[in-house]
Amino acid sequence: MKNQPSTIDKDQQFSFGHEYRSEQLEQLNTIGRIRIPSAIKVSCWIICIGLVLGIAALWIPWVQTTSGTGQVTTLNPGDRVQNISALVSGRIAEWYVQDADFVEAGSPIVRIEDVDEQLLPRLQAQLDAARRKFNAAQSAVSTADIDYRRQEQLFEEGLSSRLSFEQARIKVQQLTVSLEEAATELNQAETSLSRQGSQLVLAPRDGTILHVEAGDTATIVSAGQPLASFMPANSERAVQIFIDGRDIGLVQPGRDVRLQFEGWPAFQFSGRPDLAVGTFRGEVVFVEPSARTDGSFRVLVKEPDSAENCLRAELQDGMPRMGECGWPPESFVRLGANVRGWILLETVSLGFEMWRLLNNFPPVSAPTAMRIEGP
Repeated sequence: MKNQPSTIDKDQQFSFGHEYRSEQLEQLNTIGRIRIPSAIKVSCWIICIGLVLGIAALWIPWVQTTSGTGQVTTLNPGDRVQNISALVSGRIAEWYVQDADFVEAGSPIVRIEDVDEQLLPRLQAQLDAARRKFNAAQSAVSTADIDYRRQEQLFEEGLSSRLSFEQARIKVQQLTVSLEEAATELNQAETSLSRQGSQLVLAPRDGTILHVEAGDTATIVSAGQPLASFMPANSERAVQIFIDGRDIGLVQPGRDVRLQFEGWPAFQFSGRPDLAVGTFRGEVVFVEPSARTDGSFRVLVKEPDSAENCLRAELQDGMPRMGECGWPPESFVRLGANVRGWILLETVSLGFEMWRLLNNFPPVSAPTAMRIEGP
C-alpha cells in the first residue's frame, strides 16, 4: 500500500521543494527568544533624554562676554612704582634707608655731597655778599630819590638850576639799574645754594623702598640719576586688560566686568556670572581709542564701591563666593599681578550664542542692535 502524500503548507517547505521535519520546526524559534540587551535600552533612553534636554537648553539665558588678560595697575600715575633720583651731582655721603624699609613723607633717604667739600661755604659767602650789595643798592636808591625830590622842589622855586635837577634824576635812574643788577645776583646766589641744599633727598610720600639702585660713599652720581625704587602706600588699584579688536566696539565705560586674579582661588562660568566663585566685580572706566601693534585695545577697569554688609552675605564656607565687596587685599593682589577679565555684554539664548561662535560673529549689543528702517 502506497503512502498517501500529506498536504504540506508552502511555508513549511524548503525552497527546493522538500518538507520541514517536525524536529526541525521545533528548533526554528531562536529568533523569537532573542531579547534586546538592557544596555542598549538604557543607551537609547539616555540619547533620547539628552536630545530633549539639549534642545530645551538652547533657550537658556546666556550672558555674552568678551574676555582678555592684563595686569593690576593704578589710575593715578603717582600711585605707581617710581624712581627717586638725585637732584644734584655729587658723591653719596650717607644712606638712611635700605631695601624693604617703610618711610613716611619727608623722611630722609640719602644725602649727597659735592666733590668739592668747600662748595657750600663758598656759596653761602656769595649769598651773603650779594645780600649786602642788594641792601646797599636799596639805600643808595632811597637816598638818591630823596635828593631828586629836593632838587625838583628847589627848581620849581627858582633856587636850583636845571642842570642840578637833571643830574639828580639821572642818578636815580642809574642807581635803580644797579639795584636791579644786585637783585639778580642775589637771586642767582640763592638758587645756587638752594640747589646744593637739595643734596638731602626726601621721601615724596608714605611708601616702601623696593630697591636701592646706587652704591655707597665711593659712588659718584649725576643730577637725575635714579637712586632707589619707591612704592607709594595706599595706592588706588585698577586693572588694565587687552581686548580683541573684533569686540571692542561693544565695550563702553560703565560695563560690568568679572575679574579673576592670579593666585586667588576662583571658578568662572562665562555665560552665568551669578554661578561664579571667587571672581570679583569691576567697572569699565576707559577704552583706549587706538589699537596696539598686535591689534588689541587697552581697557581700564576700576574697583567698585562696596555694598553694606556684603562680606557677610557673600561668604560661603569661609571663601568669597562673589566679589561684590571690593577686591582682595593688597597683600594678595599686588601691583603688576596678572588678571583675566570678562566684560559682560547682553543676555541672549544659548542657542544664539552657539550659532554666533560657530560663525565667528561679534556679540550682540543692545544699543547697536537696532532695526534699520527704509526711507
